[in-house]
Amino acid sequence: MFFSIIIPLYNRPQEIDELLNTLVNQTYLQFEVLVIEDGSTNDAKSIVDSYADQLDIKYFFKENAGQGFARNFGFERARGDYFVIFDSDCLIPADYLETVKNYLYEHHLDAYGGPDAAHESFTAIQKAISYAMTSPFTTGGIRGNKKHVGQFHPRSFNMGVSRQAWEKVGGFILTRLGEDIEYSIRIQENGFKIGLIPEAKVYHKRRTSFAQFYKQLHFFGRARINIYKHFPKELKLIHFFPAFATLGMIGTLAMNIIYPPLAYILDFLVIMYFMLIFFHSWSVNKSLKVAFLSIISSFIQLTAYGLGFMQDFVKRVIFATN
Repeated sequence: MFFSIIIPLYNRPQEIDELLNTLVNQTYLQFEVLVIEDGSTNDAKSIVDSYADQLDIKYFFKENAGQGFARNFGFERARGDYFVIFDSDCLIPADYLETVKNYLYEHHLDAYGGPDAAHESFTAIQKAISYAMTSPFTTGGIRGNKKHVGQFHPRSFNMGVSRQAWEKVGGFILTRLGEDIEYSIRIQENGFKIGLIPEAKVYHKRRTSFAQFYKQLHFFGRARINIYKHFPKELKLIHFFPAFATLGMIGTLAMNIIYPPLAYILDFLVIMYFMLIFFHSWSVNKSLKVAFLSIISSFIQLTAYGLGFMQDFVKRVIFATN
């Protein structure tokens, strides 16, 4: 089994250096790497070239069109039986390809995804953000959890697609705003088998500040409505949870002014919720600092996603504008 690892890149030379350094240590060696520079002004060609004697690696530069179409560019030039997609801000465990290869031999999948986790080298903020994106009390653990709700949809930070699926379905038709979910739904609708490989984790750095995290999650909330516009049946009740939570917190603040006696009950529930997050994060990360920051990151995860979701729900669903 031969893998083609495809990495879209935009103005992140340091990230690709760290990612490629982890690929050098893979225990399974039947793979190539394609780095697609998507119109960057700060390119990484010299960094990629420095790995030429350690990896079967190719560097391409194209005009900026977004990450989905950069991946398509890589698909068209790949030689592998499977195309493996990573975001540039990931670190890959040494046994990743070995794990995927062994799993696919035993349980055939035409497309797969894997979970993400926080690496020990991550900052406290990065670990808190990772917690907020994987916790059962925020995302419901649906991003790479064995007990995910409904059909599992691989996410493009850690995703694989067979050559056969690509040849029939084609590549991404969206370049951003939920492009990975749309693609996996289309793969499934064409009769291909999709699943989670629980042990095929990557260490996903995501964002390095809460401001960047807010912007990213607001975008994710809007992306869910974009998926709905293509596939209405894919909008589930669980996707409304951040919006409901956001409205609940806004209502709680308002109630403190309008009717304080009722606000005491609501305040207690909000405090208990975030205390639950604090103690759960503490048990997971073994760090009081990360546990405290997890309260902030979880608040941002819920409200940023919720506000982005409500913004485009009102605009594109209620008022039916583009």
